[in-house]
Amino acid sequence: VQLQASGGGLVQAGGSLRLSCAASGRAFRSYTAAWFRQAPGKEREFVAQVTWYSEVTYSDYVNGRFTISRDNAKNALYLQMNELRPEDMGVYFCAAQRVGDHFGYWGQGTLVTVSS
Repeated sequence: VQLQASGGGLVQAGGSLRLSCAASGRAFRSYTAAWFRQAPGKEREFVAQVTWYSEVTYSDYVNGRFTISRDNAKNALYLQMNELRPEDMGVYFCAAQRVGDHFGYWGQGTLVTVSS
C-alpha cells in the first residue's frame, strides 16, 4: 500500500481545512487508516483513526472538531478539520495498518499552518 497526503495549507485560527490521502492497492480497504501529526520539535502524535468497518477513534484534543472518514470505493481517507487552533499546526501524515499489525504504511505528510 502506498499513501499520498494532500490538502494542507495556511489557515487562520477558527478556520477549516480538509486533508485527503490517496491510497494505492485494494488491500487498503481492509486496513485501519489513521492520521498522525508532528509539530516542530515535538514527537509525532495520533490524531484519529477509522477501521475498515468504519469505527472511529479520536484523540482528546481534536474530538468534536475533526472528522475522519474514508471512501473505500475511491481508496481514499479524509480528515475534515474545523475550528483550527495554532496548536494544531504541524505536518499531518496518513497511515495504514493491517489487522493485528502496527501502522506500517505512511504517506509523505502535508503541512498545516494555523495563524493566530
